[in-house]
Amino acid sequence: MSTHAAGPHDTDWTTPAEASEFRTTPSYTQTLAYLQRLQQAAPNTIKLENFGITPQGHPMTVVIASKDGTFTPDAARAAHKPIVLLQAGIHPGEIEGKDAGLMLLRDIAVAGKYPHLLDHVVLVYIPVFSVDGHEYTSPYNRINQNGPESMGFRGQSQYLNLNRDYIKADAPEMLAWLKLWQTWLPDFLIDVHTTDGADYQYDLTWYTEDPHKLDPTVAQWQHTLMVEQAMPAYEKLGHSASIYLEFKDGRDPRKGIQNFGSGPRFSTGYAALQNRPALLIETHMLKTYAVRVHAVYDLVRVLLDDINRNPAALLAATSQADAHTIARVDNAHAQEPLTFKLDPTPAPYELKGYAFTQTHSDISNDTWIQYDPSKPVTYRIDNRNGLLPDISITPPAAYIVPGEWKTIIDKLDAHGIAYRRIGHPMKEVDATAYQLDEPKWAEAPFEGHLMLQSFNLHAHPIEVTLPAGSVIVPMNQRAANVAIQLLEPQASDSLLRWGYLNAIFEAKEFGEPRVLEKLAREMMAKNPKLKAEFEQNLHDNPAFAANSRARLNFFFMHSPWYTVQRVGAYPVLRVDAAQLANIATK
Repeated sequence: MSTHAAGPHDTDWTTPAEASEFRTTPSYTQTLAYLQRLQQAAPNTIKLENFGITPQGHPMTVVIASKDGTFTPDAARAAHKPIVLLQAGIHPGEIEGKDAGLMLLRDIAVAGKYPHLLDHVVLVYIPVFSVDGHEYTSPYNRINQNGPESMGFRGQSQYLNLNRDYIKADAPEMLAWLKLWQTWLPDFLIDVHTTDGADYQYDLTWYTEDPHKLDPTVAQWQHTLMVEQAMPAYEKLGHSASIYLEFKDGRDPRKGIQNFGSGPRFSTGYAALQNRPALLIETHMLKTYAVRVHAVYDLVRVLLDDINRNPAALLAATSQADAHTIARVDNAHAQEPLTFKLDPTPAPYELKGYAFTQTHSDISNDTWIQYDPSKPVTYRIDNRNGLLPDISITPPAAYIVPGEWKTIIDKLDAHGIAYRRIGHPMKEVDATAYQLDEPKWAEAPFEGHLMLQSFNLHAHPIEVTLPAGSVIVPMNQRAANVAIQLLEPQASDSLLRWGYLNAIFEAKEFGEPRVLEKLAREMMAKNPKLKAEFEQNLHDNPAFAANSRARLNFFFMHSPWYTVQRVGAYPVLRVDAAQLANIATK
């Protein structure tokens, strides 16, 4: 394994983690102080900027690193330099990326070990994403982890997990990150974490999104970088690495691995929507902190070296992917996946693990697995990481969001999605609407929301009057995939799924039982088919038959007094190219 001393200099550039022999990791104040020293020593290479404020008032700092002072997105584009966003501490207990980043910046900017890494690349580096969580430090924040002596907390100060917040964007930190993303529009994202779970031989595991979630040009570039270039070079440095290991059964790794289900709420899933390759790094929590930091250092160095050698390939991949997304609106047969399922056909995989025992636990009444790290064993297992599209839709030419739905429009703004706001009411607008029925919610909150788990969906044509302030969201834009995931109800992380539109399922007017008793008799007398349906429900559904209110509500919900309330009417509308053209003439 390589070593990373700074070299002879007038100033001691040992990082705080190195000074403690990796027993500790520095506070945010110490981290910024070290970065400010680097900036003073190498002002043409290192620039610090603030890009937000945390709920507790801490500045959110980003480092721009460039060999020749290319410190703006415009300058990077003009110089044809890919922009690599490296972020650490989104989960602050998993903080290797911060200390590895300090060491690497030092070795690039002042030690002169790897100055060539930034010849053709601009590095945008967030040393600590969740600053409030980072400062809530304790030896007890990570029960599974081998050092450092004290580390940060998984959630930020409002108890939100930022790596579940990319698409819903509740946290102030995420809103700041989204503005940073839109400003720089990175070509490649690297997100550094520490794993939980099983024990095995690898220093580090890594994850990239399935090719079915990516434009083919991005998927091919990503495969070439990781599989053909970076990982072979990385292992030559003495490291052992594996693809991400999500075990099907944590009590028995021999049962194989499967995809953990990344989606737009996660960093790599969100980057995929933005047509950008992304890498999740997971160091192994049971290796020493020193090993984990050096593992990240070496992998990031290898990645930058590979990108620096052929920057045009990355720029071409992201540019082509954006162009393909914009042009897709002209393809009437285009399909965009909303959800994914596991590929039923596994691939073989050799797992470098350890011998283990399985015993019955009297405490949990379950199987207790215990590993023996002194006995390395290679297991041949099934790899079910592959994904296939599940629910897909044909994207519309545009979405329409009525002006009163400010919550939805605010989310479009947060993600930098382009739209046109109409300044006057529009009558007789033809569109396609969704009717949603039989909603079922989760039984417990998740990340501050009670998520909508299932519903029935029916699409139908509609003619509406749009109020002034409504927005038209065209799909011939590079961020179209983000809009689709926000606005299509069936998407796994849609605004509907997260509970932002729960009010549409609430009736506001109700009938008293004495009134509904009369209404029911009148409706059955006029509609024998409805009477037969009611009697069939009584026969087939004992719970319905035993619930007097449900029996009366059956008739109320089939009456105009209920349907006029438009319960379950999804407010976001779809328009095709012809309908969009008609809107343009109004």
